[in-house]
Amino acid sequence: MPDPQVALTTGANSGIGLATVLELARHGLHSVGTVRSKEKAREVAAAAKAEGLAVETTILDVTDAAACARVIDRFRPFAIVNNAGYSLTGAVEDVSDDEVRQGLETMLVAPIRLARLALPYMRERSAGRIVNVSSIFGVTTTPLIGWYQACKHALEAVSDALRAEVAGTGVKVILIEPGGIRTGIWSEAERELTGREGSRFEPSYRRLVSGTRMAQGLMGDPSQVARVIRRAVRARSPRPRYLVGYDAQAAAVLERVTPTAVRDRVTRTVLGL
Repeated sequence: MPDPQVALTTGANSGIGLATVLELARHGLHSVGTVRSKEKAREVAAAAKAEGLAVETTILDVTDAAACARVIDRFRPFAIVNNAGYSLTGAVEDVSDDEVRQGLETMLVAPIRLARLALPYMRERSAGRIVNVSSIFGVTTTPLIGWYQACKHALEAVSDALRAEVAGTGVKVILIEPGGIRTGIWSEAERELTGREGSRFEPSYRRLVSGTRMAQGLMGDPSQVARVIRRAVRARSPRPRYLVGYDAQAAAVLERVTPTAVRDRVTRTVLGL
């Protein structure tokens, strides 16, 4: 494979995205991170400078189809890491249609759009990597986070279809499924639930927030996910999916072996539903 190659990571200003652009740059790729503002671009530049790395940034709202096309045509990436996303937390009946549409646009339509736009360039070189950052919540489902999980389940389904469709072209489609990782998404979820005051589910929201706070000390670091992404991008024959973290591996096993009625009873008890 030619080196360096362009690796484009969305949502690069913090968390897994920032760790990924730095990790890819550290290992010889031409690492490009997309962010939504000049201020966030400066944050990425400062983090890269602190480590003596070269990371390029570009402004992109992934829900803007025309802007996505311009960015892909400009960089023609060998690898895309679709990481952009955010918390979409709340009971199913507490989340509005507009919130659902925005979540699906950001975490499902946008990553597949970027992949579709990049595929002609990848086919030309008979090589490419499409890395979709999913979650253990793309494998399992729990109450109060159902719409976020719906986005991730759908991303997994389309990624699985796309992987088979492009298998003969040299392009690899890879799913990354982290467990609990210390990122800003947890504080986003807290703020989101605070804004749902007056909901009949408010006592359960408090339990969810309390449990999440207690679990944060056991969560992994974004760099752990970034290293897995880098290995997947660099591998000649990457795996279709990578579970990241012992909690993700355990949850995936429990999802397969635990009867649905038992799983429902446990989560209802924990959350007071």
